[in-house]
Amino acid sequence: MLRFSKMHGLGNDFVVFDAISQDIQLSPEQIRHIAHRRFGIGCDQILMVETPSLPEADFRYRIFNADGSEVEQCGNGARCFARFVIDEGLTDKSLIPVETSAGLITLQVLDDGQVTVNMGVPRLEPSEIPFQAETRAIEYELEVLGRSIQIAAVSMGNPHAVLQVPRIQTAEVSELGAAIEQHPRFPNRVNVGFMQVIDREHINLRVYERGAGETMACGTGACAAVVAGRIQGLLEDTVTVSLPGGELVISWPQLEAPVMMTGPATQVFKGELEL
Repeated sequence: MLRFSKMHGLGNDFVVFDAISQDIQLSPEQIRHIAHRRFGIGCDQILMVETPSLPEADFRYRIFNADGSEVEQCGNGARCFARFVIDEGLTDKSLIPVETSAGLITLQVLDDGQVTVNMGVPRLEPSEIPFQAETRAIEYELEVLGRSIQIAAVSMGNPHAVLQVPRIQTAEVSELGAAIEQHPRFPNRVNVGFMQVIDREHINLRVYERGAGETMACGTGACAAVVAGRIQGLLEDTVTVSLPGGELVISWPQLEAPVMMTGPATQVFKGELEL
């Protein structure tokens, strides 16, 4: 039997496993079964808490999408990760360095239960996203579904395309998101953010996540959208991001600074699973 916790960050939901105190080796087929909302527990991603390989990290953080693929980073998951390791007694620290495949991140649990995540410095060079473009630009023209659209391309440890829309309610998230996710100029596929700028300190956002489809919230997507809006001169350095599942506060003061994300993390229930 495998012990797990079901958690969510603004409705972006996770099954979290402690892979330090129990031996867990999940195949892609088992991950898809666990994530299935009718035949399994149901989630957008599965999170693994593991022993780190880096001496400066307290834990290793791994993320698997509902389709069984492993990804580099997940901001909402990172907040749930922090709450999980504290609630399970794996640490008594409020400042937690964590190893990911995209590098080291730092999680801070605040007195009010919210979690701030240092998401690192965003990457804007096309080769680092990765995105096929001759030179770095504020926006790129992308041919998709027989038309040209303008996107920003950002890596927050995972790749993001961000496009502005006039109204979030009528954005073509499913059709256009799926087409951009698989676009050949993004060799590792891409998460797609649909951003409506309300004012310089507030945006609405919907995100089509690679390997998961549209989710209630996406932490790295919120960070990428604010970075895109900042480099386009549309936003201040601290922005409230309203997602279908709730709000995040994203701060990015300057180009070479890390992006800071603050928001909630909630445990739904605990259980045991027999595969």
